[in-house]
Amino acid sequence: MNIKKQFTRRTIQTNKRPARPPHQTLPERERRLIAKLKTHKTMQKKKTTDHKNLKIIAVGGFEKIGKNCIGVEYDQDIILIDLGFAFPSRDMLGIDYVLPDISYFVKNKKKIRGIIISHGHLDHTGGIPYLIPQLGSVPIFTARLTSEMIKKRLEEFPNITANIKTIDPLKDKLRLGNFNIEFFRVNHSIPDAISIVVHSPEGTIVYTGDFKFDFTPATDKRANFQKIAEIGKKEVLLMLSESTNAHKQGFTISEKEIGESLDIAFTKCPGRIIIGTFSSLLSRIQQIINSAKKHGRKVSFAGYSMLQNFEIASRLKYYDLPRNILIAPHEIKNFPDDKIVVIAAGSQGQENSAIGRMSTGNHRFIKLKKGDTVILSSRPIPGNEKSVFNLIDNLIRQGANIIHDENMDVHTSGHGSAGDLKLMMTLINPKYLIPNHGSLYARYSHAKLGQDIGIPEQNTILLDNGQIAEFSNNQLISTKKKIPSGQVFVDGLGIGDIGNVVIRDRQHLAGDGIIVIIAQIKTDNTPAEDKDIDIISRGFVYMKEADPLINKIRQNIVEIINLKAENTQVDLNQIRNDLRDKIGEFVFQQTERRPMIIPVTIEV
Repeated sequence: MNIKKQFTRRTIQTNKRPARPPHQTLPERERRLIAKLKTHKTMQKKKTTDHKNLKIIAVGGFEKIGKNCIGVEYDQDIILIDLGFAFPSRDMLGIDYVLPDISYFVKNKKKIRGIIISHGHLDHTGGIPYLIPQLGSVPIFTARLTSEMIKKRLEEFPNITANIKTIDPLKDKLRLGNFNIEFFRVNHSIPDAISIVVHSPEGTIVYTGDFKFDFTPATDKRANFQKIAEIGKKEVLLMLSESTNAHKQGFTISEKEIGESLDIAFTKCPGRIIIGTFSSLLSRIQQIINSAKKHGRKVSFAGYSMLQNFEIASRLKYYDLPRNILIAPHEIKNFPDDKIVVIAAGSQGQENSAIGRMSTGNHRFIKLKKGDTVILSSRPIPGNEKSVFNLIDNLIRQGANIIHDENMDVHTSGHGSAGDLKLMMTLINPKYLIPNHGSLYARYSHAKLGQDIGIPEQNTILLDNGQIAEFSNNQLISTKKKIPSGQVFVDGLGIGDIGNVVIRDRQHLAGDGIIVIIAQIKTDNTPAEDKDIDIISRGFVYMKEADPLINKIRQNIVEIINLKAENTQVDLNQIRNDLRDKIGEFVFQQTERRPMIIPVTIEV
């Protein structure tokens, strides 16, 4: 026999497991143990597989505009896109800003590889000073202008530091854990707006950020159509796209057309021109400067935010400033009225803004008079309409003429309308669409646009804040998983220490006022008298003119205390509860108002 064959045969025979006789079965205990181990292995494998699914986490900006933030998670890696705040609604009394709830990411901060900021508006950057201390030294990547605006704002927070890294969207690519990231330039109402392309192990995700397609931008460069088309030629798994103007037909008006309208307005205004606009609308400000030069007017800036952004943009050479065109506000009086243009912040009706103070005659250097023209080169942010209308009324009382976007094209949005959104979807050609940045109606309208161009309805996902979309079994679905998605309130120096209960109390106080009852309770069970009761009212009634009602309330208090003292031993907690409930009921019967009742008992 051949030696090689012998060796092979022996090997086979040696490795061959002898068959178990049919009658020798495994003991029951061993079989249970093996079954348990198999189950454990299956569970472990399933757990690991689920853990590596690609997750899109809707943190903020999915129910209304503001506090924009999105998380992308895969295995042990997380990236955050944008970290903004929202301005409070009118019923959030005393609140300065509203932040997204990032408690999930604080808990998993070791997984966070970076934060990418799409552009410099506060609804995308405003949360950084308040939230970055909770996340540690995680790097923040963004374009040059946005980077400088964040750094400038951080100067107001001397104890807060951030690891900010400036990127060039035309050249730079990032590797953050499992994610390869590149960018392309888009147009918005602020320069250096970028869209973010995330290449994950499960596919490519495109986050558009805020954008419109402006074919004739005033000062900014056009969107990078070539790169957008190149990305779209490859398979794009998902696009997250803003929905602000999804319900508006056509394309958003070009910024250049607004400049032409402003130039016409200059020819019709013989006196001083005061233009209110957003301090971050650098293209608009440049066009105002261009018209001022053309018509021989000097330019002055009014408002801290306006001056702050002007300083940044000038230093980075985003402005083309003619020599000797700028003057300080206190120099305005040295020039004829027809040689002056003031660019001011506060077009949303803020009382303490530059235009707000002008409208009430309280601005230090600029007192409005007949012959002045105020151009509001902006549109009311949803919820600010009443404030803007009040501002216009006050400006008219000061004698100014008013021009706004309803009687002349002096403003255009930085957000794309239906035509812009359809063009982006056509170029990117995503398999799945998640509309963001807008109310449910705006995002629903965006989803319908996607269906119009061929994205199946089942491939369009509408998320709410806190919801998670997950890519599993080659399908992106909206899961039942949620992260905490409440609102974190900033009130002065306090961050998160004001909750919904406090807000409700403030609303209650603002609506119906407060009654404070100070009652002296005698330990010897001596009956209470009127003189033992003090009542304080704020925001409920004017006490000097409501003696009959206050006296009735006092009599009821005395009866409640004496009834309780007769039947039981003195229980201050029970007395306070009875006063709160029964006096509340009595006051409602008498006035149909529900002031907050605060009883204070003093044992004597």
